[in-house]
Amino acid sequence: MGAAASQADRPAPPPGARNLVVVVLDSLRYDSWVEAAPTALAQLGPVERRWSYATWTAPSHYNLLMGLLPHTSPPEVYASEYYKQDFRRYSERLGVEGMEFNRLLPSIFMPTYLRHTLGYRTGALVSMPVLNPHTAINRDFDVYELMPTHNDMAAMLPRLELGDDRPSFWLLNAGETHYPYALPDEDPSEWPRISGVHGVFKRLGEEGEGSGEETEPREFFDAARMRELRDRQIRAVGHLDGVIARLFDQLPSNTWVIVTSDHGELFGEDRYFGHGPVMHEKVLEVPYVEGLVP
Repeated sequence: MGAAASQADRPAPPPGARNLVVVVLDSLRYDSWVEAAPTALAQLGPVERRWSYATWTAPSHYNLLMGLLPHTSPPEVYASEYYKQDFRRYSERLGVEGMEFNRLLPSIFMPTYLRHTLGYRTGALVSMPVLNPHTAINRDFDVYELMPTHNDMAAMLPRLELGDDRPSFWLLNAGETHYPYALPDEDPSEWPRISGVHGVFKRLGEEGEGSGEETEPREFFDAARMRELRDRQIRAVGHLDGVIARLFDQLPSNTWVIVTSDHGELFGEDRYFGHGPVMHEKVLEVPYVEGLVP
């Protein structure tokens, strides 16, 4: 069902309710953002160093859709008080008074609340196959689409529909910053090949893209290889900054935008690479910025 379909299944939205767009730059670690120094994204405000609730894509997106954005991890604060303050920020984000955690009950799921309580249109365009429309994450979305390729956020922009009669919520999951950190016009034969990793990803639903036979690694990647891979992620941020500048031009002025990552990435720290079954600061450390569309 498209975003222009009948809206008879939901209430009229509150006056002045804003659009909300959440952009997730998959696997992007905080210091890669800082090193890339994106200029369009800087218009939203200063980037913050925050922490993800999970170390890989699917559970992290479920947390995001519960309304639990990457957190600041303040000392000497009870978790219950942090959650209360964090959910109250949604009053500013949405332009709707009285936002509290208990208003999301019993579903504790933002698309459900936005659609059935506040009357929003809801949509998601995702790049990673582990978020495909058959997963449990696809609930109470008017539009939910897995993009044909994992590394082309620009292809999402023509699919983005925001009407004038009611506000919209959109989740955009961009894959250029995920391994192999490839830009849309890059020849796949030039993508880095990492022995062992691709085969595992294929068996987990093809979250890692690529082709060719892979073998188990005989030794861990050296520092030069790790730096090359991280440079590719930094380059991807620069590319996405241009795409997001076009997104800003497309969004109505009453749109609140959140840009963050679902988790970080490891490029050799303490002999780790990637993300997922890894417990390390750099796989939880993410960038975060939000504000009204500039």
